Amino acid sequence: MCGYPSVSADNHPVIPALRSESAMNQPVEERPGRQATAAAAMFEPGNWTQTLDLSVMFDFQRTLEIDVGCGKGRFLLARARNNPDVNYIGIDRMVKRLRKLDRKIDRTGLDNVRLLKTEASYAFEELLPPASANAIYTFFPDPWPKRRHHRRRLFCPAFCSALARVLAPRGHLHVSTDHLEYLAEISDLMLANGAFEPVDALTLSEEERTNFEKTFLGLHTEIGRCSFRRMDVARSEQS
Repeated sequence: MCGYPSVSADNHPVIPALRSESAMNQPVEERPGRQATAAAAMFEPGNWTQTLDLSVMFDFQRTLEIDVGCGKGRFLLARARNNPDVNYIGIDRMVKRLRKLDRKIDRTGLDNVRLLKTEASYAFEELLPPASANAIYTFFPDPWPKRRHHRRRLFCPAFCSALARVLAPRGHLHVSTDHLEYLAEISDLMLANGAFEPVDALTLSEEERTNFEKTFLGLHTEIGRCSFRRMDVARSEQS
């Protein structure tokens, strides 16, 4: 096992006031508790064991990008504001954090962001459709620095394979962390997977920097970054 433990359908917490498939099947003006121009960003699948239907999740079908561990949403909101022609899914385990972010999204009126409360490993292994994302962002994943805790790290061979499943050919994975040993491990794992090739690391604008990054930069801590491109299926099979 690597990363966080997977979530099963019978023990996944039921979160009230989420955007559900039954609500999403109603016309926007009939959805309860929201104005017609601002539907809830929080989304709870009707079935946690089935692949997400993105046509139900979003009102408009656009290119998809995913923010893993979206936290307080500074990067996610900036990215969504600047790219209204792209849909974004923010994934996080902390429901209180997601609810605060949901209220921010409601106030801004963004219609291209959805929030999913689940473990990242489960989302990529079971929920997200194959070849559905053009970009995945994983900023400051928990490094679990003690050696005996390394098995809890998100990145492992199984998670890398799940990323390869969800990323569309020539889609990108972007990673940043203040833990340089973990960054080196992530790079080795991604290259060992065989479906990815390294590319220049992503450069963020000031407004896109996460709260973690701003804190570490304030402490003059070095930030490590790496990016990878999902190779075409034929190329990855040849390598």
